[in-house]
Amino acid sequence: MQKDDANKNRQDKNLVTVAIHSYEKAVILKSILESEGIEAVIHGVSIIQPTVPGNVRVRINEEDLPKALTIIEQVDFTSHVETEDDLEAVKGKDEVLIPVDFSNYTMKTCEFGFNLAKDISSDVTLMHSFYTPYYPMAVPFGDSFAVQTSDRELYKNIKDKVEKQMKELIDDINFKIDKGLLPRVKFSNIIVEGLPEEEIISYSNKNRPRAVVMGTRGSNAKDLDLIGSVTAEVIDGCKTPIFAIPENSKDMDISQIKNIAFLTNFREREFKAFDIMMNFIKPYPIKVHLAHMARKGDVWDEIKLSGTQTYLNEQYPDLELSYNLLDRDKQLELVLEEFVGKNSIDMIAMSSSRRGLFTRIFNPGIARRMLFHSDTPLLVIKGL
Repeated sequence: MQKDDANKNRQDKNLVTVAIHSYEKAVILKSILESEGIEAVIHGVSIIQPTVPGNVRVRINEEDLPKALTIIEQVDFTSHVETEDDLEAVKGKDEVLIPVDFSNYTMKTCEFGFNLAKDISSDVTLMHSFYTPYYPMAVPFGDSFAVQTSDRELYKNIKDKVEKQMKELIDDINFKIDKGLLPRVKFSNIIVEGLPEEEIISYSNKNRPRAVVMGTRGSNAKDLDLIGSVTAEVIDGCKTPIFAIPENSKDMDISQIKNIAFLTNFREREFKAFDIMMNFIKPYPIKVHLAHMARKGDVWDEIKLSGTQTYLNEQYPDLELSYNLLDRDKQLELVLEEFVGKNSIDMIAMSSSRRGLFTRIFNPGIARRMLFHSDTPLLVIKGL
């Protein structure tokens, strides 16, 4: 009797979805979690036909979530060593990827993305990802089980809703194109099931668009968003240049930008990042302000920054350049905010590199810190 009660209590625990993967990847992740003492189930798999197409969910007890997230952070299904064959097979698409969430500022993101696509002669792909993290009914643990009817209905209701929202967005975009409020560029849309950050990163690394344009809440974000923001996660995991457009930023496109701050730490990869940035802005007379965080009186840093400006002036003789040393002994966000206001900066550009979850929480990178404390658009170019 006590054993039956224990089983019932176990089944009554709330389950939460921690990942949505292909069946093969889900099995691997399930094994990893169980090897660490976390019970897991794969949801969306039939006993009769276990290798169903599409994605399935890995679910665990909610109380195991903190430990599971630490483990999952170390599992990277997207990384692999690129060979010459890989590079030859995927040349990249002439497209701008715009992930959309149908929020109030989705259109602002689309306006920037469509104008960018016009400037670089690219198409646009609108992308929406959806998932359902919680399931209220108790589901017994086991190797596999059939999809519940309520799950199918929930999936259909959510999919019908997002398809309707996508159609409304497309109608709005076509209206603005017809009225001359948006440039007439070719665009398409895709809707996928999965965690938005994972799907965006996967699509970007597979198709290699020219750029990703995403919205962000900027200075309106809460502290919790430092971990959870989709844009921040994409910045960490995506190899494609990312334009992050805050909700409260000024309405503008690259043609209206007058001043860009390029943050530098004198790393070699930054010269490649600078060249990528120039491919986006070179049709326009934009002034670039080189900026480096340094302690007051650090003559060596000023010499290096001056030398960087001289080198870039030789590479881009028509570009107006200046350099600025920022006080690193003050809070980064406040120093940059003051610098942005003083120099009428319209966009901040920087190179970035992959950071682990622990590092991101306790020592966030500049890109993440600015993402949540600024209403200035960001261009983040991953270290190559």
